[in-house]
Amino acid sequence: TEFEGPALYTLTLVLAMNKDRYESLPDDLKAVIDKNSGHDFSVFAGGTQADADDPARQIAVDLGNNIITISAAEAEEWRRTVEPVYARWIDDMKSRGIDGQARIDEARALMGAYGQ
Repeated sequence: TEFEGPALYTLTLVLAMNKDRYESLPDDLKAVIDKNSGHDFSVFAGGTQADADDPARQIAVDLGNNIITISAAEAEEWRRTVEPVYARWIDDMKSRGIDGQARIDEARALMGAYGQ
């Protein structure tokens, strides 16, 4: 599925560890985990996935798969439909001391700046 205009790409990568176990590690091992996780690793992993997208898309087309494009109007309808989910997430983040609306605004700004 493709979207007309900017769209937020979703790629889920998880590196999970029990916080108490992490805290019990010596500093040098924490540094190894920290260096290979977090924002910088997310950017790297997302980049490698993005690099593979076009070749993978072409393979799908070559195999006869149908690529569906969602129009901007339909995408806007979807956005309105999920707005309550965003509102609940913003409230949840606020309860954790995080400005969820600012995060959403930043993501949308980045989509506008870098979206295809």
